Amino acid sequence: MQLNNLKYTKGSRGHKRKIYGRGFGSGIGKTGGKGTKGQKQRKSGHVRLGFEGGQTPIYRKVPKVGFNNYNFQKEYNVVTIKQLDGLKVEKIDQKVLIARHIIKNNKLPIKVIGNDKLTKALEVHAHIFTKGAQKAIIDAKGKISIIK
Repeated sequence: MQLNNLKYTKGSRGHKRKIYGRGFGSGIGKTGGKGTKGQKQRKSGHVRLGFEGGQTPIYRKVPKVGFNNYNFQKEYNVVTIKQLDGLKVEKIDQKVLIARHIIKNNKLPIKVIGNDKLTKALEVHAHIFTKGAQKAIIDAKGKISIIK
């Protein structure tokens, strides 16, 4: 290989940034592709979503109606029976689940769900169990321990 044999990779050169407002010959001169006159043509002219030119926007005119439980809902780290069955550990608690990256937030309570069948007996420590999960663990001759 010699310097006179070197070639650029296809597509690595030739792309130029558009320069706006530099005369008619550029194809985007004068108004710079922004149309003519008005707020949106100005430098800082774009307005926030929902702005109606100073008029009271519709989202403030329409009354809030009904109840939303979002602010009062409880969040859990949800663990399924299938996930527990895949672990090669007999005793499962919060530390094991965090170490195996099954749960991410150790401040939230753990909820075990699912009604699949377990292949081995497990001792599971969690805050909440669904009825199906309880039945699956007990049927596999495992133990349930509720964390307070």
